[in-house]
Amino acid sequence: MRRVKVLLVSGNYELSSALKKIVTEDRRLMLVAQTQDAYAARDAIIEYEPDVMLLCNSLPRMDGITFLRKLMPQYPMPTVVLAAAGLEEDAYDAGAADFIGFNEEHMNPYTVLAYEMLGERLIRAVYPQWKGDNAEEANRKQGKPSDFVIAIGASTGGTDAIEQVVRHLKPNVPGVVAVIHMPEGFTNLYAQRLNDECDVMVKEAKSGDVVRDGQALLAPAGDKHMRVIKVNGIYQVECRMGPKVSGHCPSVDVLFDSVARAAGKDSLGVILTGMGRDGADGLLTMRKAGAMTIGQDEQSCVVYGMPKAAFDIGAVTRQAPLSQIAHKIHYFLDLK
Repeated sequence: MRRVKVLLVSGNYELSSALKKIVTEDRRLMLVAQTQDAYAARDAIIEYEPDVMLLCNSLPRMDGITFLRKLMPQYPMPTVVLAAAGLEEDAYDAGAADFIGFNEEHMNPYTVLAYEMLGERLIRAVYPQWKGDNAEEANRKQGKPSDFVIAIGASTGGTDAIEQVVRHLKPNVPGVVAVIHMPEGFTNLYAQRLNDECDVMVKEAKSGDVVRDGQALLAPAGDKHMRVIKVNGIYQVECRMGPKVSGHCPSVDVLFDSVARAAGKDSLGVILTGMGRDGADGLLTMRKAGAMTIGQDEQSCVVYGMPKAAFDIGAVTRQAPLSQIAHKIHYFLDLK
C-alpha cells in the first residue's frame, strides 16, 4: 500500500502539533500540507491533491463542519473530523467519513488521539476495506476483543462511584460498558480524565466500537441509547437516537437489556448509586440470563435509589460497599 497523503487543517497550535506528530510518525502516512483555516485548506486541496483531510472543527473565519458541507459537492474527499462530541451527527451529515469526539482543551491531545488509533482511521477513510498491516500490534495497543462483558449503571453520585470502581480495575479486566446520567457534553471530558488516571483505557463510546479487554466505554450523554450487540462473534456497541426509557436517555435499562441478550451468562452487571429505578429491570433481565450481578450497598450510596429498586425485585446477586466492588469483580472473574 502506498503512503496515504494527509492534509491537516487545525487552528489550535497545541492540537496541530500533536496531530502532526502522530501523522509524521506513522510510516503509512505522508503529511503533504498543513493549514490553519478553511480558505487555505481549499487551496491546498487543489495544489496537493491529498488522499484524506484531517479536519478540526474549531477554525478561524469558518468552522470545519460548515467548510466540509460547502466543500463536498465540488471536491468530495474522505475526511476525518475532530469536534466536540455533540457535533457527531452534523459532521456525518456534512459528509465526514469518520468522526472523533474531542475537546481541544484537553491537556494531553497526543495521548488521547494516539489511543483513538488516528493513523488507522485515516487509512480506513481512504481504504474502507483495509484490515491493518499488523493486527497483533493493534491488539497490543487496544486490547483483544473481549469474550465477556461488564456492564455498569449509575446516576446521582455516579461520577465518583464509577471512578472508584474503574480506578481499581486491573488492566486485564474484560471489557466494560457503562451508562451514567450526566449532562450532554460532559461524558467525553469525564472519560478523558479517567483515561489519564486509570490503568484501564477509558473513552466515550461511538457506534462500532469493539468491547475490548482492559477498556471501558462510556455511553455519550444526550439523546442516544447505547446497546451491546454481537457481530461475527465480537461484542460491539451501537449508539442510536431514541426516546427516554425509565426516564433517561441513555438508559441503564436499555444497556443492561442488550447485554443480557448479547452476552447472557458471559456478563456481569453492576448497579451503583442513583435516584429512581433506571437499571433495576434490566439488571433482573441480566440475572435471569445467567449473569452475576452486584448492587452497591445503602451505606456507601449517595442515593440508595437504583440499587434498592434492583435489590427489592431480586435483581442483585451480591451487595457490596463501593470500596469492594472492583475486588468483587476480580473475585467473580478469578482475575490474578
